Amino acid sequence: MAILALPAVAGKFGVRGGGYTMSNSAAYGITAEALVDQPAPDTRVVNMNQLGRALTEYTDPPVSVLFTYNCNPLATMPDQNRVLRGLAREDLFTVVFDQVMTDSARYADLLLPATTFFEHYDIAKGYGAYHLHLVRPVIDAIGEARPNHEVFRELGARLGLNEPDTDLLGESGALLETAARMPEAARAALLDGGPLPIPGNGHPIQFVNVFPKTSDERAHLCPADLLSTRGTYDYAPDPATEAYPLALISPASEKTISSTLGEFRPGVASAKINPADAAPRAIADGDQIKIFNALGEVHCQASVTPEVRAGVLSLPKGLWTKSTLNGQTGNALVPDTLADLGGGACFNDARVQVQLLGKH
Repeated sequence: MAILALPAVAGKFGVRGGGYTMSNSAAYGITAEALVDQPAPDTRVVNMNQLGRALTEYTDPPVSVLFTYNCNPLATMPDQNRVLRGLAREDLFTVVFDQVMTDSARYADLLLPATTFFEHYDIAKGYGAYHLHLVRPVIDAIGEARPNHEVFRELGARLGLNEPDTDLLGESGALLETAARMPEAARAALLDGGPLPIPGNGHPIQFVNVFPKTSDERAHLCPADLLSTRGTYDYAPDPATEAYPLALISPASEKTISSTLGEFRPGVASAKINPADAAPRAIADGDQIKIFNALGEVHCQASVTPEVRAGVLSLPKGLWTKSTLNGQTGNALVPDTLADLGGGACFNDARVQVQLLGKH
């Protein structure tokens, strides 16, 4: 939030190329609510960042079935060991719908093969650009692989939630049905190849011809409605303690996209540690180390470097169990506490200690 406030307080709005851009995906006016004509089910909502807690502590009723798709929760969820204990339950029926044998898939009772984007129709929204794409398959689905919407449509029919699919157009028909519910401009861009109307007459300049969707079209650095429920914006991470004095961060690397492609990551991962932290622990470059706290421990290699500041360890994001010496990754050390704004995961609040395991 402080970073996003910089253009406003520094006067960097009002010029082409100024301000900031995060995601333009909302520019198409496509909302999930508009595409779904079924009422919301009367079931509880589980924050996925507390999946381990849901699988091990919920009792009224307990979670008895887990359906995993587009996700590898054992590699991406906080409190990894709690998630592992949940997946290992004998009375949990787990379905994993995926393209590769992920860490999570190894705990599945049933594996369903999913298509890749080479094999199915899809609608892809641009992230930073104003584009809406119709994705067309270039090969037939391999084996029994199916796309997400086909599996969920058939599952809904078998559960009595919708009628069996009778659309002779099959997958492309489902996509056309989705497109029919889109705003007119988005539908034209998708089906007819027409361009989307770009804000600001095609040349958006923030605070000149495009403005925030606030009541007064001004930037609100401290919105009153959020302050009334939270009281302050002061950031207060779990403090370092004598037992766990180091902060663990897990930035993205060039080897994975979150955890996707983690099966191809070569060798054992290295944790970056500042020389000032390595020296008193007799840790040298290439040594085997143990990073630990009360939640778990990660055995990996050390990379002694001034690239990270003293007091900080850096272990790559998206590691699979094969990428460490003991099968635990950085998420084993992350608490499952939730951010008070939005209920997100507090991945950077992990406080740890490190010690030498073996010399290089």
